[in-house]
Amino acid sequence: MSESSKPARSLAGIAGIVAIATLISKVFGLVRQVAIAAAFGLGAAYGAYQYSAIIPGFFLILLGGINGPFHSAMVSALAKRNKEESAPLVETVSTLVGGVLFVVTLILIAFAPQFIDLIAPGLHQTAHGMEVRAIAIQQLRIMAPIAWFAGMIGIGFGTLNAADLYWLPSVSPLLSSVTIVIGVGALAFYLGRDIVEPQYAAIGGIVLAWSALAGTILQWLAQVWAQQKAGLSRFRWGFDFQNPGVQDVMKVMGPALFASGMLQINVYTDMFFTSFLPNPGAAVSALDYANLLVQTPLGILSNMILVPFLPVFSRLSDPKDWDELKMRIRQGLLMTAIAMLPLSALMIALANPIVRVIYERGAFKLGDSSLVASVLMAYAIGMFVYLSRDVLVRVFYALGDGDTPFRISIVSIFLNALFDFLLIRPLGLPGLVLATVSVNVISTIALLWFLNRKLDGLPLREWLWPLTGLTVGSAIAGLASWGTLLGLQNALGNEGLPILLIQLCLSGLVGLTLFALFATRLKLPEIDLFVDRIRQRFVKS
Repeated sequence: MSESSKPARSLAGIAGIVAIATLISKVFGLVRQVAIAAAFGLGAAYGAYQYSAIIPGFFLILLGGINGPFHSAMVSALAKRNKEESAPLVETVSTLVGGVLFVVTLILIAFAPQFIDLIAPGLHQTAHGMEVRAIAIQQLRIMAPIAWFAGMIGIGFGTLNAADLYWLPSVSPLLSSVTIVIGVGALAFYLGRDIVEPQYAAIGGIVLAWSALAGTILQWLAQVWAQQKAGLSRFRWGFDFQNPGVQDVMKVMGPALFASGMLQINVYTDMFFTSFLPNPGAAVSALDYANLLVQTPLGILSNMILVPFLPVFSRLSDPKDWDELKMRIRQGLLMTAIAMLPLSALMIALANPIVRVIYERGAFKLGDSSLVASVLMAYAIGMFVYLSRDVLVRVFYALGDGDTPFRISIVSIFLNALFDFLLIRPLGLPGLVLATVSVNVISTIALLWFLNRKLDGLPLREWLWPLTGLTVGSAIAGLASWGTLLGLQNALGNEGLPILLIQLCLSGLVGLTLFALFATRLKLPEIDLFVDRIRQRFVKS
């Protein structure tokens, strides 16, 4: 087998593994959220968990996530070295990073009240807010060790990926979902119907925190087992700080850590403003429930769209290949539009039955569905620009320009805070989501403008026509779904899970059928490419 043939075949295999693992993780994530909604609804326990999990979650996403700075740094360093050199490098980096994160863990435990007050200063204003604050402090102290485990998980991701081991790193995040489902299930079995009573909120919050920590530990143990089995690392200290590989890791890790960390500030900004709303626990929980409904299809479809395009963009970075690069950018944007625009329209039209079918049981009541549905509609508006921005950012990275997206991200942080401040008073909770959507729109326009200059002009007007056609087709699909839903509600009522399912499926089918008929009239080659991509990822797999 030649070396030249290996990467292309490996790339297809890697993309398939990541897509399947992402689908499994997203499904388990949705099951986890359904269990939490049934147990806690929009109550204080889960609201407190959202505030307390910001910092541990920040470390888990930033340090422990795939494509995070630790993952990227380890892959970059280990890919250049053989297996014999890998173990000492991994052990030394783990010792160095682990020492720093151990201190961070102790600080989080000692100063948990101060961190919660920094994250959500508005919790002091109401009795409900004070209850949420007290539970959040307990939860943060329990989950503080996640910071240490997150660093180890990120290093493990990079180590295994560098050795061409992708399945376990990609699928292991579902362990956190599984442990939370088990924890919530055990609590529900122990308390029975009393689980929804407010006096048990603190107990529920503690169970959530311990379950999250247990899931993170299991994820780390799975990676330790895989690393040792592959001979990549022994579980012991390492102090070879002069190792050139260690220095290579630190050179990549530092800038990547700073850049990725800045992007997480927007999450904190939204949480900060929710703490000043009349019912902060319900508000922050509603954001999370609605966000998951958007992120589940986004995560699955982004892997189908983005993963295959990344190496293509990189291969076309030479100026002589820019004409083909522009064509590929068009493909990425139009495929994003084909996937996201009709999905957004249907989510806006059918937000209420979607939320009711997925979440409305146990502690999650009809009033909770109305609040989450309003937030879901706001999130759905921005799905296309969210993924389009990621497509454009990848183009800049392929061109060796990470500075432009970084500068735009810095400006976006300040704009997000400004828009949050301006929109939360007139629009309430959905205003925070629309603030983020507005920032993503501005960021996407800015990226296009700079890319237009960098590539000596883009055929933006030519791209505008198919995008306009897809937008019109999506709007028609959304209106048709909404009209069908109203008709079915008048005929069947809107109570009972079977009736809601029938209404949701029939209304969605009408909308998708109309969009498909409209889109085929546009005769876009990207539609065929999108259909082929779906077949490759799911039918053949």
